[in-house]
Amino acid sequence: MIIVNFKTYRQALGKGALRLALLCEKVSKKSGISIAVAPQSVDLRAIAARVDIPVLAQTADPVGFGAHTGALIPQAILDSGANGALINHSERPVPLSNIEELVKMFKKLGLISIVCAGSARAESRLLGFSPDLLAIEPPELIGGKVSVSKARPDLIEKSVKRAGSVPVLCGAGVHTEKDVSAALKLGARGVLVASGVVKARNPEQALQSLARGFHKARE
Repeated sequence: MIIVNFKTYRQALGKGALRLALLCEKVSKKSGISIAVAPQSVDLRAIAARVDIPVLAQTADPVGFGAHTGALIPQAILDSGANGALINHSERPVPLSNIEELVKMFKKLGLISIVCAGSARAESRLLGFSPDLLAIEPPELIGGKVSVSKARPDLIEKSVKRAGSVPVLCGAGVHTEKDVSAALKLGARGVLVASGVVKARNPEQALQSLARGFHKARE
């Protein structure tokens, strides 16, 4: 799986977000690689209604109906047509107790929980909550040009062993098919990307390159 996090980039807001989501769907169908998108909350419903690939919220709050101004509740994510959410991204950290509650709420609603960890220590505690997927993203490499699979291959290998049956995704600095192939050969099941696709001069070519990394890893 490739997860494309739209963050709050200008290129991925409103009509731009929909164009990018449709592009991700196109490359996914052509390459046979699952590609999920994580747009801003205001674009969830519009995108979920137009694409047949997984749509994820960028965060969530562990509360239900009631007086919770500004909260993005799991039920709202479900009602928007989205399939799940990123939880505890380094740019949107969540207290441990909230992560545990969110994973429980997601399971009850049938939503996918993708919990992010920035270190081995954090990963060990988060695995105890039994998320659907675990995403490893060293904060110091996010947005950079050096991929985690090159800078911290040991982190990926150890994370995969520690995670056991929980699929591991990795992100931070992932830009090329070589980055993807290296991550998969280390045991990861997929990658998280953001600026490498969203801010690319040609997002379609960038996605195609990442997809080729999956096929290269199988050779």
